[in-house]
Amino acid sequence: MRYCDFCVMPDSRPGIKFTTLKDGRLKCSACINHENKKNVDYKARFKELEALCDKHRGINGKNEYDCAIAVSGGKDSHFQVHIMKEVLGMNPVLFSVEDNFTMTQAGKNNLKNLSEEFGCHIISLKPNIKTQKALMLYTFEKYGKPTWYIDRLIYSYPFAMAAKFNTPLLVYGENVSYEYGGNDAAETPSAKDIFLNGVASDIDLSGVRLDPKELQLFYDPNNPNLDINRLEPIYLSYFVKWNSYSNYIFAKSRGFSDLKSEWDRTHTIESFDQVDSVAYIVHAWMKYPKFGHAMATDYASRLVRYGLMSRDEAIKLVKEKDHALDSRCVDDFCNFIGINKSKFWQIIEKHYNKDLFIKNEFGEYKLKYELN
Repeated sequence: MRYCDFCVMPDSRPGIKFTTLKDGRLKCSACINHENKKNVDYKARFKELEALCDKHRGINGKNEYDCAIAVSGGKDSHFQVHIMKEVLGMNPVLFSVEDNFTMTQAGKNNLKNLSEEFGCHIISLKPNIKTQKALMLYTFEKYGKPTWYIDRLIYSYPFAMAAKFNTPLLVYGENVSYEYGGNDAAETPSAKDIFLNGVASDIDLSGVRLDPKELQLFYDPNNPNLDINRLEPIYLSYFVKWNSYSNYIFAKSRGFSDLKSEWDRTHTIESFDQVDSVAYIVHAWMKYPKFGHAMATDYASRLVRYGLMSRDEAIKLVKEKDHALDSRCVDDFCNFIGINKSKFWQIIEKHYNKDLFIKNEFGEYKLKYELN
């Protein structure tokens, strides 16, 4: 396990690539991609976006929707809607997926604020709770992916709805593989391959009893009966210089609520990312036992790249925070899925990567590799 010498990301992140520089230092692909942004002509790319909008503007007639935006209500959603509606003059319909967990007050405020501040309709899916519970326990136990069902819907539901509403121009935020390191790391405006980034990729569900009718909103890009080429899903991050912290500052100026006065989460270094519900971020923390890094590493790396934190500061925060999954998340997740905390931690232990961790005399898992 090696660490980037420029941020704090380890090479155990799936799909990330490391380059050895002439001076022997290691640099991850996310840092390289971020540095390469200074060579991008974003004015020219924004003109491409304007032309794309002109192509779809008024596609369904006067006053009808002419694009769709996949939103959660978070900081990036606020920025996306601002660009598409206020800057580019499109008439978007917003598609959102609830996760059925206990919502934070910030989460409640933000979804409402997104509609009220920008004057947009939000069509929100409240998934089948029975199916969610069954699939969640299955994918948690077998794959260490507790929210796979929700994550798949977050990607697939906007595809399905864009097809139904005849709004081929479908806007997602950032290409996570390119921005932060991953398997599908090509710099491209097209989000047609968003299902390949590892978050919501196809997995084998044969071990759980399901009625296929319960998965009808799982838009399958490989289904010959669905013409994915009719849709034009895009990453906004290709056309504008993406910075998740700048998006937060913008969203705050337009009424976005963070968690500063509501909840000091033990395993994060910030209060503004994935703030909508309590239990959902268990999935983001699951990277820790599987890959040796979690939310603290993710955001510390971003802040170092943005020039907002030194690498030494990032190292200190990662060591303090990354492992410490907040007990409130555990309680809410267990209450929803119907298991006790003992069962929860038994499942977690099964997913610890023994190549990265060693169990000490107190029964605690510690990383074998020192971040320095």
